[in-house]
Amino acid sequence: MTATKEIELKIGDEAPQFSLPKDGGDVIRLADFTGRPVVVYFYPKDDTAGCTSEAIDFSRLKPEFDKAGAAVIGISPDSARKHDKFKAKHELSIALAADEERKAIEAYGVWVEKQMYGRSYMGVERATFLVGRDGRIAAIWRKVRVKGHAEVVLEAVRSL
Repeated sequence: MTATKEIELKIGDEAPQFSLPKDGGDVIRLADFTGRPVVVYFYPKDDTAGCTSEAIDFSRLKPEFDKAGAAVIGISPDSARKHDKFKAKHELSIALAADEERKAIEAYGVWVEKQMYGRSYMGVERATFLVGRDGRIAAIWRKVRVKGHAEVVLEAVRSL
C-alpha cells in the first residue's frame, strides 16, 4: 500500500494539471478554466451516501458558483459511464471527471491509507481544492465533512 501523503500541496502551490474523461463523453482539463476560479473536489465513490449528498449540494449551489465565475469539478475513480448514471439518477448539474488510473487523485495527494472496521485499505480522501484565477491553490479542505461544505467553499470563491 502506497499512500500519496508525500505529496502535500499547500496554498500558493501551482495546481497539478489534469485531463480526464468526464460525464457525457467529453474530456475536461484544468487548463480549460485558466483565468477563472475552479473548485476541484475529490470523492471516493458515486452513489454512496456522503458522496451523493456532496454532489447534490454542489449542484444545488451551481448557479451561485456560476455567478461568482467559478467552475465546479468532482473527481472520483469511477468511470465516466458510472458518472453518467449517477448524474441522471440525482439530476446533478456539475461536471464529474473519471480518474480510473488515479493520476489526478495521486497528483493532489488524496490517495491515502484509510481505516474502517479495524482494517486498512487505500482510498480517496474526501478533499476540496480551490484553484484561483492564476492557477495556484487558493484554499484546501481535507477530510471534508459534507454537511455545509459546499456553502463554505462558495464563500471562499466569493472572497477571491
